[in-house]
Amino acid sequence: MSTDPLLDRDAVGIAAAFHAGDASAAEIAEAALARIAARNPVLNAFTDVTADRARARAAALDAARARKEALPPLAAAPFAAKNLFDIAGIATRAGSRINRDLPPATTDATLVARMEAAGGLLLGGLNMGEYAYDFTGENAHDGPSRNPHDTTRMTGGSSGGSGGAVAGGLAAVALGSDTNGSIRVPSSFCGTFGLKPTYGRLSRGHSFPFVAALDHVGPLARSVRDLAAGYDAMQGPDAADPGCARRPAEPVGAGFEAGIAGLRIARLGGWFAQHRLAESDAAMDLVCSALGVTTEAALPEAERARGAAFLITMAEAAEFHLPRLRERPGDFDPAVRDRLIAGALLPAAWLMTAQRFRRWFADQVGSVFRDHDVLLAPATPMPAPRLGTQTVTLDGVEMPLRPNIGLYTQPISFIGLPVVAVPVWPAGRGLPIGVQVIAPPWREDLAMRVAHALEREGIARAPVAPFGA
Repeated sequence: MSTDPLLDRDAVGIAAAFHAGDASAAEIAEAALARIAARNPVLNAFTDVTADRARARAAALDAARARKEALPPLAAAPFAAKNLFDIAGIATRAGSRINRDLPPATTDATLVARMEAAGGLLLGGLNMGEYAYDFTGENAHDGPSRNPHDTTRMTGGSSGGSGGAVAGGLAAVALGSDTNGSIRVPSSFCGTFGLKPTYGRLSRGHSFPFVAALDHVGPLARSVRDLAAGYDAMQGPDAADPGCARRPAEPVGAGFEAGIAGLRIARLGGWFAQHRLAESDAAMDLVCSALGVTTEAALPEAERARGAAFLITMAEAAEFHLPRLRERPGDFDPAVRDRLIAGALLPAAWLMTAQRFRRWFADQVGSVFRDHDVLLAPATPMPAPRLGTQTVTLDGVEMPLRPNIGLYTQPISFIGLPVVAVPVWPAGRGLPIGVQVIAPPWREDLAMRVAHALEREGIARAPVAPFGA
């Protein structure tokens, strides 16, 4: 069979074709590398391509199949990783100019190694906002990643290359990170599924940190079954990440297909019903109608949760980057540098207050989950803006665009809740926009069940963008 159309399948579908003998891993790897060569000059999703490694892994998989050995579940499925994950032999850029002077990594990030052990073909490192302090995907050093559905528009950030690679058909699965929304925002803008797991569920081992108190890592993909397969492959304790939970892996398997019967699902109001454009309302209405949701819930003080998340982000990131700010201030993106400097000037009392509020807010949200199993909220207030956009008008008020992209994601990651972002395509809008499916801690399975129900009904879908259209 022709391998180029095969690349438009999800990772599980590509692996199934390899298992069935419909294509060799070498053919899949060469087709993926050729597609990157053709499309990446436009999309700017990849910063590093690991062609030799992909070919070597493909050869090993083909040899294993020829020997009739048991094959891993994601055998020959192409994947890539945001360039804050260590990839052996490549300097871990973290989207910065400064880090590219580092020596090459000597080992892989834990999640990269686990995905490869599950059979994935690693294709390379992906573009991102500098030091992950970004919501737009516009990197000052490597250039902006471009939205495959409209290359004049943003991918969102900071995992912009991850969203662009999956939506553009350059990788079936991409690894991203999410501190304040950096998986969910690119998923919303680029039209992919994205999983931000419970804080501590997946290891951050051998990845470059942004805000250790808030950093999550997870997959972006074109189907819920890919999220589940990647999530299962990457679970497990890891001594390389002190923040990784010591609880044993809890695989989802095919449990995401269990349906939603009996689940108590509510739509979030209050803060999550303000400051958004018509596309966001339309997406929420489509999702709630498909699920039969008529109940509304509220997260008390969600606006303050967002403010506290800002304070913790600014203060902790500033402290981490102080040596670089002192030694090489001119090598930062000026916008990132200025935010870090502002964070260094915050009073310690403000940070302590934010942390105390965090505990209180987590308790309040826990009370909400006593009455509901899953909560729904917009992922972003708007679909992907045009590159270079500086402001957005919400509720009749012109606001800075960049910080307000994360209006609805920050209160959720602030307390580490698991979320699946699902891509919705409101009729007549032409661009996707995401909805967050939010579950209690350690219940990623519930969020995936709801996401899969929406995918099965055709409400949520993640097609590969037609290149050059």
